[in-house]
Amino acid sequence: MQSAPVSKYRPFPPVALPNRQWPNRTLTHAPIWCSVDLRDGNQALAQPMSVDEKLEYFDLLVKVGFKEIEIGFPSASQIEFDFCRRLIEEKRIPDDVAIQVLCQCREDLIARSCAALAGAKHIIFHLYNSTSPAQRQHVFNASRADVVAIATRGTAWVKQHTATLAAAGTHVRFEYSPESFTSTELDFALEICEAVTDVWQPTVENKIILNLPATVEYATPNVHADQIEWMSTHLTRRDRTFISLHTHNDRGTGIAATELALLAGADRVEGTLFGNGERTGNLDLVTVALNFYTQGIHPGLDFSDINHVRDVYERCTKLEVPPRQPYAGELVFTAFSGSHQDAIKKSWAVQKSGAPWDVIYIPIDPADLGRSYKAIIRINSQSGKGGVAYVLENAFGFQLPKLMHKEIGKLINDRADAKGTELSADEINAIFRREYLEQADAPVVLQHFKTTERDSAVMCEAAMTFSGVVHALTGTGNGPIAAFVRALAATQLPKFDVLHYSEHSLGSGAEARAVSYIQIKTERGLTLYGAGIDTNIELASIKAIVSALNRALAK
Repeated sequence: MQSAPVSKYRPFPPVALPNRQWPNRTLTHAPIWCSVDLRDGNQALAQPMSVDEKLEYFDLLVKVGFKEIEIGFPSASQIEFDFCRRLIEEKRIPDDVAIQVLCQCREDLIARSCAALAGAKHIIFHLYNSTSPAQRQHVFNASRADVVAIATRGTAWVKQHTATLAAAGTHVRFEYSPESFTSTELDFALEICEAVTDVWQPTVENKIILNLPATVEYATPNVHADQIEWMSTHLTRRDRTFISLHTHNDRGTGIAATELALLAGADRVEGTLFGNGERTGNLDLVTVALNFYTQGIHPGLDFSDINHVRDVYERCTKLEVPPRQPYAGELVFTAFSGSHQDAIKKSWAVQKSGAPWDVIYIPIDPADLGRSYKAIIRINSQSGKGGVAYVLENAFGFQLPKLMHKEIGKLINDRADAKGTELSADEINAIFRREYLEQADAPVVLQHFKTTERDSAVMCEAAMTFSGVVHALTGTGNGPIAAFVRALAATQLPKFDVLHYSEHSLGSGAEARAVSYIQIKTERGLTLYGAGIDTNIELASIKAIVSALNRALAK
């Protein structure tokens, strides 16, 4: 970092708004919601969703209650085009849901997008071009007039090409985004929005959507609110306009910026579930919607089974919802502090049915989201996998891989359910060790293992007991694990592949040991973990394989 004084960065200029109204307003109703998960969110994934995953995700968005869903950029690729066609031709879109597509201001791309939309009942055509001084100067080498001409020509082309769709019975709506709005001079943002509106000619019954994106978040939330209020009060056809927000989270204040901008007059919000998006992400629609709910305002979106929403999100995006993510994270209804647990317990005991929610430390009833309060360290049959993993890590040092949490969590919960009482930390540790590490009376026992390197390959020699007989095994691979797996493949034991491996040290200094966790998948499709401990990291991983193999045989 630059030492003080900092000259490398400049404060974002304030908005001249002497009579601002938004600080004195109160939110009284939810905005129009638009999910951009399948476009803005999907383009930010290291591994974009497959068509089947996008279909599952679309169905989830419909189930949650979104009435406007941006499904993609059909002119950008054949995959995007085909996905749009499949939604329409397979009649997957409810009559009250509008699909939205994004497009640049080029006639060929606009025509291609309209071809993808043929037969849809309700569409929003989203046109955009960049407007900020930096974009004009460094990317497009264009003047203000040039940029306005790009936007108005594009709007005219949209109007021309969507006329055919409208004639065939499609309800067409139009959205325009001056990309990088918050970095654009307000007078120019107003000028280009007015010029686009002149061309489109919206009505009170079919309003234009002016989406004013914080494409990169540079300013504090109050400045964003000032920008939105300035635009809202200067538009000449405000009664024929929906002002839409599209905040990003570069400064970590996208939610606050959105809520203040709604106070400033915005009507509509674009974002994604759990904030997936480029860089630090888009606006988290789940958090904003449930923030409304905690203020007594129904958001019009249904998150009563938030665990299911999270599961579909994680499966389709290959991302994980952080454990501290508001409302949906594994640990957000968890108290580790004994004093917090006591306060929650006492205030919950006097919480009356139908009375305003007032439980200390818990701002929303977890049951409204299909969840429950968890007092971690006190583990019972209602406790979650995150709590079990917390106990094993903080009390005993086992840093379980996240994929292993569900597996061990079920074992602990089943034991607690059978016992009918809470389990102590020592009981949890004992169950974990019996299942993964000690495995008394296991059918497969490792007697001996050693490796040698030869010609960039590793050869292993192992002695193992199974079926009551000692077997000598050999195998070669690019490492000890690969060599051992090949050696086992020559036996009558179940065949398997190694899916995941992780390890860490347990303790420190001369007494430190290595712990390995290995996930395998058998030829019958069974997926499970094994664990091993040894002072030798190589041997710990081999023990983990034997552990997983014994667990597979037990099942």
